[in-house]
Amino acid sequence: MALVLAALAIVLIAENTREVKIRLVVPVVTMPLYAALLIMFVIGLLCGALLVYNRNRNRRHSRRSGR
Repeated sequence: MALVLAALAIVLIAENTREVKIRLVVPVVTMPLYAALLIMFVIGLLCGALLVYNRNRNRRHSRRSGR
């Protein structure tokens, strides 16, 4: 399974090497499309991890208070 995912990642990078312009509020940044996709993927992972962390923390807190 890991080899299949690695192969898919390599194909994704190879197919998305063209430069794209991304507007970040004021500045315009030019970068390869695969880099922009990777950055957004990492941001999504961090947001998901933060949501899971907060949910688990709230559950532990409510168990201690007897709710």
